[in-house]
Amino acid sequence: MEQNIKQTAERKMGKAIDVMKSDFDKIRTGRAHPSILDQISVDYYGTMTPINQVASITLLDSQTLSVVPWEKNLIGSIEKAILESNIGLNPSSVGDLIRIPMPPLSQERRRELIKIVKGFAEDSKVSIRNVRREANDASKKKLKVKEISSDDDKRFQDEIQKITDANIKTIEDLLAVKEKEIMTI
Repeated sequence: MEQNIKQTAERKMGKAIDVMKSDFDKIRTGRAHPSILDQISVDYYGTMTPINQVASITLLDSQTLSVVPWEKNLIGSIEKAILESNIGLNPSSVGDLIRIPMPPLSQERRRELIKIVKGFAEDSKVSIRNVRREANDASKKKLKVKEISSDDDKRFQDEIQKITDANIKTIEDLLAVKEKEIMTI
């Protein structure tokens, strides 16, 4: 039974890290990256649809994204959606291709992005600590009804703490990489 609690805790902690990675991908670092457009949706025949489901997004070079809609009549809608998304990008269409140059980030904007990234990391750490608390509470309940001994409870809590520490370290490592990426000009 303790193994199930531990596996559930590990899975939930992994999900918290996956959410943080997804949030990190949405942060613009000055280099073009197709995932920057993931949160943008386009009006596709009355339905709001993510851009990557109505167009092909590729890199032209390290500073320019290329969006090729699968239907030419979507070019205007895609440009409008990108402009209205407030992510600081200015698309321009050339025939059936939309070019999106990535403007260089100012030092002040880089610092703001680092604060945002640190916030994502802290949210992830809080989630992991909550999972640890839930697992420890489940173990304490088992101890209370005498399903496990106090030694087993202590051993279990030590294992959960080791898993928690490893996941927190992973978050800190990913944060350091993202900070370096943001500060690289």
